[in-house]
Amino acid sequence: MVRLFQHQLPIVRLLRLVLETCFFFMAIVLGVMLNRRGLAPPYDVVPAAMMFSGIMVATINVFGIYRREPQSRPVSVAARLTLVLLVGIPAAYASFYLVPESHTYQDALGLTVLITLAGMLALRRGFLVSVDAKLFSHRVLVLGTGNAAQSVADALAEIGSPSVWFMGFYPLPSREQNAVAPEQVLPGSEALHATVARHGVNEVIVAVEERRGGVLPLGELLACRLNGVRVTDLSSFFEQTRGEFPIESLKASHLIFGEGFRQGRVRTSIKWAFDVVSALVLLALAAPVMLLAAIAIRLETPGPVVYRQQRVGAGGRVFEILKFRSMRVDAEGDGQPRWATAGDDRVTRVGRFIRRTRIDELPQLFNVLAGEMSLVGPRPERPYFVEQLTGQIPFYGLRHSVKPGVTGWAQVRYTYSATVEDSVRKLQFELYYVKNHSLLLDLLILVETVGVVLLGKGAR
Repeated sequence: MVRLFQHQLPIVRLLRLVLETCFFFMAIVLGVMLNRRGLAPPYDVVPAAMMFSGIMVATINVFGIYRREPQSRPVSVAARLTLVLLVGIPAAYASFYLVPESHTYQDALGLTVLITLAGMLALRRGFLVSVDAKLFSHRVLVLGTGNAAQSVADALAEIGSPSVWFMGFYPLPSREQNAVAPEQVLPGSEALHATVARHGVNEVIVAVEERRGGVLPLGELLACRLNGVRVTDLSSFFEQTRGEFPIESLKASHLIFGEGFRQGRVRTSIKWAFDVVSALVLLALAAPVMLLAAIAIRLETPGPVVYRQQRVGAGGRVFEILKFRSMRVDAEGDGQPRWATAGDDRVTRVGRFIRRTRIDELPQLFNVLAGEMSLVGPRPERPYFVEQLTGQIPFYGLRHSVKPGVTGWAQVRYTYSATVEDSVRKLQFELYYVKNHSLLLDLLILVETVGVVLLGKGAR
């Protein structure tokens, strides 16, 4: 892991980013050379190649291909990369008009596509997997045999990285019920540090929910640390691997004494400037779409085009959020607030489209300009649900320590929340953002939001 501006980035992901950026740069150079029958490309190939590599890397991020996911089949990987090419290549073709000799690069795009697709498949399924497994081999031992320990094993399996070797579970004399496969439990008769040394373990993950009564072998864990073995608690593990905090294992001491949760004036000022500039640009670009949406809403059903609804913002302050109306005027005729559900019959035909494409959220850019919201942050909830969830979910109020956002980390990592259980999982992602928010993470969320909108994920 590499910590960049408070955000944890896997080394392999950075390696892929660098290698694929270089590959895209060389792909356009080779495409031009082949198109010119071996002649050297013109001197201005550098800006064109940089433009092409930048567009392709951004498109890959939009579709979440750099995101850590279970290993996909080659057919699935090829399909997703083809989708990247279908979006990235036309964008590159149009962008080449900005450089001299634009026709040279546009004529070479056909060959460049073939080079890019073949090279990306070979790079991702061959070389990078081999490098990941050989150079970044990482042996992991889980301390504990309860539900928390099994959740760690499940998370490691979801990552599907060839470099991560799960060595098994080390049992402890605790009262927690055994929840793991017996064949994966290592003998507890041998001391922990001896087991770690014998198996060449690089990291011990402490997955024990109840730590009172001297359950943890602190002396042996210290011996592991002194021998260069990393010791990670449950909250830190899920923060690094999934970008979330598991509520059931989160302790107040972790929030108080851990890193992050910085709300300095410099960070606040930078975020405010970024929000204002971005909101103005997005409003200018989205104005035609917003006008068409307003006309469609007005023509379909009577009632206001823009819907105002109370939401809870930073510091627990209540404000009125602006949205294009996507439901019937009498959607809550009984006065009882309700979450939207899949196939909700209160949603109009136009409403379904603007919800799926997130056009209904565009008026919130005015909330951003008014200082009530940020472009990126936890999604604001209604006071009724906030009061309900605060009493049921520990640490729920922490999400109000920053401004709510038009989009957020939970929106690109999880689906729409319509139950208390969904809200718990969503809060785990939101706490990660509150702890680690930075301009880099905001940019990453905005890029991935484009992919969420294009693929229609999580809309109801």
